[in-house]
Amino acid sequence: MNSRRISIIDIGSNSIRLVIYDIQANGAYRVISEFKQSARLSGRMSMDGSLPAAEIDGIVRILQNFRGICNAHQVTSLRAVATAAIRNASNSQEIVNQLREQSGIQVELLSGEDEARIGFLGMSQTLDIADGLLIDIGGGSTEVSLFRGKKLLHSVSFPFGAVNTARRFTTDGEAPEAKLHEIRNMVLQAVASEPWIRTNAGKPVVGLGGTFRSLCKIYQRRHQYPLPITHNYPMSGEAMQELTEWLPKLPPDKRKKVDGLSKDRFDLIVPGLIIVDNLFQASGSSHCVISGAGLRDGIFYESFAAEDTSLPIAERSSDNLYKLHSTVPPAHSKHVKHSALAIYDALTAAGKHPFDPRSRLCLEIASKLYRIGVSLSYYQYAKHTFYMLAGARIDGLTHRETLLCAFIATYKTKKRLLHMWSSYREIMLDSDVELVVRLGSILQLAVALDSSETQSLHLVYAVSDDKSLRLQLQIQNDPTAEFSEVEELQKDFRKIWGLSVQLNAPSFSTI
Repeated sequence: MNSRRISIIDIGSNSIRLVIYDIQANGAYRVISEFKQSARLSGRMSMDGSLPAAEIDGIVRILQNFRGICNAHQVTSLRAVATAAIRNASNSQEIVNQLREQSGIQVELLSGEDEARIGFLGMSQTLDIADGLLIDIGGGSTEVSLFRGKKLLHSVSFPFGAVNTARRFTTDGEAPEAKLHEIRNMVLQAVASEPWIRTNAGKPVVGLGGTFRSLCKIYQRRHQYPLPITHNYPMSGEAMQELTEWLPKLPPDKRKKVDGLSKDRFDLIVPGLIIVDNLFQASGSSHCVISGAGLRDGIFYESFAAEDTSLPIAERSSDNLYKLHSTVPPAHSKHVKHSALAIYDALTAAGKHPFDPRSRLCLEIASKLYRIGVSLSYYQYAKHTFYMLAGARIDGLTHRETLLCAFIATYKTKKRLLHMWSSYREIMLDSDVELVVRLGSILQLAVALDSSETQSLHLVYAVSDDKSLRLQLQIQNDPTAEFSEVEELQKDFRKIWGLSVQLNAPSFSTI
């Protein structure tokens, strides 16, 4: 079975997007291309609520272009959906028919309930958050969903989004205080009709859509955040308040120059921000978590993904990354992971470290991915591994945990670690240096136990006391290389843990 290409088209109220995935024979998948055309359909409706013929023709041209791109990429399956702008148009069925007849693409018209459900699916498969309030601000609607235990309890689609709110209350990006007050009243009236929105006290808001991503990027640039990833970025109530007090005061010409805000959103960001702020305040939420996954991801999981969604999110995501970039025999990767976790558990049982339980997960992922840099080049592969992991979106991990995995996977010495550390000090904890040194040394030992990548040694069990870490081994082949590598690590391991490493194994014989 060969790899295949699939595509998703999202006809939104603000933009029309095409995303193309490559799905490999082993089930691994990745986005290989993404295209976006501005549409602002919610701002181009006629007085009678219909979308004019010229605007429909514009969508047709975009879809025809997207179809050509899909053909160039040899796409074999396509799913196209339309959301609020077309859904709410008085001539919605006529639009869908014309798009099919003139572009050859069958467009599925999503209801507000569909949009909320699919957006929740995309978020819940990529963020490890059990309880919260999901807010998806589009161009022509805002979907709000309450979830508990990763189950959707309530959802509603409000008929206002960043584009139609900007069209109704602002002029060329100008947003007088009186108009902002009207937006606030509109949002609060909507909240009053759905009292369950106010039941999220102490739990997070999860934010979807361009407004949330833009606010995140602005805040990250404003505070020189070192990792250019928005997914799973937490924004405190104070951070939200900072933006709410600052952005509306900027005139449109200065807003266009705000670092992190694309110029085509300068007139949308303030109306969107006011919607965000009032929903956040009304819900009583503790903080906001940005989701980089939403509707298109939900469509992918619903229609095309073949992975086992019962596995923990971080395990699935790191497995996918491994499959995309694996350059070593699977047996070696399995061997290293087994040994690393067995050693970690032995040291834990002996009370040798006070680490957070999540540190075990970070070690597991680092041991799985420590060699992915070889997919770029064997030489200096640790450097490539670090930047691949630090720049990757490993779903289910916080930004700090993602960096921990990168540091553990590429750990050599404390001196080298500290050289890299300064760039990410804002994200990491002071205690994380010691954490990386200890977990990195465990991974080094696990790799040494299969340095020939032939599984010459099998770790039956590990046990630790006050003086030593004893590894009970079974010998399968000549373990000379492994014994030599472990011996070279003895001095550093003793310095880090205060323990010698004892290898207990039957004498090896070639007879």
